[in-house]
Amino acid sequence: MTDQGVRGNAPSPDPTRAGSPELDAAFGRPPGVAESFAPAPLPPPRRANLAPQLPSTAQRRMFGRPDGQQESFDPPPGSRPDPRPTPESPWWKPDAARDPWRDAGSLARLGAPPDLDGQRPADAEPLPDLLESDRGRRRWRLRQLSVTAAIVLLIGALLAGIGGGVTGYLISSRVKSALLDPDATLTSVSPPVNRPPGSIADIAKRVLPAVVSIEVRSSSGAGTGSGVVIAADGYILTNNHVVSTAATNSGTMRALFQDQTAAPARIVGRDPKSDLAVVKVDKKGLTVATLGDSSSMAVGDPVIAIGSPLGLAGTVTSGIVSALNRPVRLDGQGSDTNAVINAIQTDAAINPGNSGGALVDGAGAVVGINSAIATLSSGGRASEGGSIGVGFAIPINEARDIAQQLIRTGSVKHATLGLTAKSVTDGSRDGALIESISPGGAAAKAGLQEGDVITKVDKVAITGYDHLIVTIRSHHVGDKIALSYVRGGSTRNTSATLQSD
Repeated sequence: MTDQGVRGNAPSPDPTRAGSPELDAAFGRPPGVAESFAPAPLPPPRRANLAPQLPSTAQRRMFGRPDGQQESFDPPPGSRPDPRPTPESPWWKPDAARDPWRDAGSLARLGAPPDLDGQRPADAEPLPDLLESDRGRRRWRLRQLSVTAAIVLLIGALLAGIGGGVTGYLISSRVKSALLDPDATLTSVSPPVNRPPGSIADIAKRVLPAVVSIEVRSSSGAGTGSGVVIAADGYILTNNHVVSTAATNSGTMRALFQDQTAAPARIVGRDPKSDLAVVKVDKKGLTVATLGDSSSMAVGDPVIAIGSPLGLAGTVTSGIVSALNRPVRLDGQGSDTNAVINAIQTDAAINPGNSGGALVDGAGAVVGINSAIATLSSGGRASEGGSIGVGFAIPINEARDIAQQLIRTGSVKHATLGLTAKSVTDGSRDGALIESISPGGAAAKAGLQEGDVITKVDKVAITGYDHLIVTIRSHHVGDKIALSYVRGGSTRNTSATLQSD
């Protein structure tokens, strides 16, 4: 841009060039100011004390109109009319006269820092009331509109929920009614169930009243076992380990019958060596069990176990005789029982609580007293599990003899040889190796010595010391038996008269 208002042949200084006094006066620092900015905020200038200042020559040359022109710059060809609002426009502000973008003569200055602490300068103009200003009224209207919209949406949601619930109820009612049949009638079997004599149901019906539950309470705890009524005047046969804690810890017992009646029980006598005991109740008219003949049993015969396993009175299980004359040593599990029994083995389910109950044959006669179960060992200790299909019962022939002795005298005398031994085998034959002999006992009188191996009693081959014990106890005191034994590699024979232990 050239300055058309200055003419002459001599060149004049250009005020727009750097270092020009006019340029410095227009855009330089005020007189006496060496820094870029003042060290502190300057007080706001007062408009009343400010005199209008004309632009300098440099400002006119740089930003003014060309010489001879007074009108504004023409808009580009085809442009739209000036869209700026007029005082009559709703977009016109009341302070438009003081707007620096509208009033070229208004002063512009740097303002104070942001109001971080919520405090305003003392000379600052008060904020307009939003509720009184147009913007405040608009915000208030929007807030009112939001509340109204929320209420409308809430009412709509409630109506939709009620409608959906009613619709779902109607649909579910129709579906449910489609599944129901008011005229449905199920068929039934009219012929009666056939339970012939000798069936398990028939045997259980006859024997259950003769089997009782025995509850024992003592200072060491409480437990439940079973028992078999063997006399109408209240004698009940059971296991010694069932009643042992009551005898040794001053406990109490009671017998529970099938008709849900109960009666206190007292110990008549007990035999830890055979794990049998007899208790008595003061109750008349009891159903007495029929005692059979255990020597007539054969492997495979059907049997029924009746008792109170796990405290479940009147439980009946069935199976067969899976072995006979099985020597089983009983540890008593905390009682003073130290017995070896010549057991009947069965696969009828027998569990803790069955002890003392009845093992019944196919005719309903008691052939054994359930006493023990085989368990799986875990870590060298017996498992706490239940039946694994191997249970043991004391043959009733032996139990009857011991029960009679306990009822008559309160004690039992067992036949014995008067020796101790251990089980041995040479690979082809088994036997009982004599470790000690009681002086004057049956073995000593028969000429047996320590180191002899007993291999046979009468015609029964001895497989070990437990087998020798149960074989001798199957005889009576005073019985004479034949013995075969090995001494120095040769087999010898002798006889012995059994004595009482």
